[in-house]
Amino acid sequence: MEKFVLWGTYCENVLQKREPFRKEHLERLAYLKQEGALITLGPTKCLRHVFGVFQGTSLEVVKTLVENDVYWKKGIWTSLEVYPWVQAF
Repeated sequence: MEKFVLWGTYCENVLQKREPFRKEHLERLAYLKQEGALITLGPTKCLRHVFGVFQGTSLEVVKTLVENDVYWKKGIWTSLEVYPWVQAF
């Protein structure tokens, strides 16, 4: 499996806007981690960016995983970029 990095941005007032969707989001992340697709994901301290590391068979598979997240569908994440990643260490 290849590794991929995710970099994106959050909407303004993210703490308030994400609240109705947070449980669904976190439960899905726990499932993806258990299945081995998610290595890590979270916000920067300033709450402007999201960063994650995924594993998958292709860029398209990982993009689909990300775009099916409720945070993307509801506009909590406002931009997303996914890149193949070479882990040096």
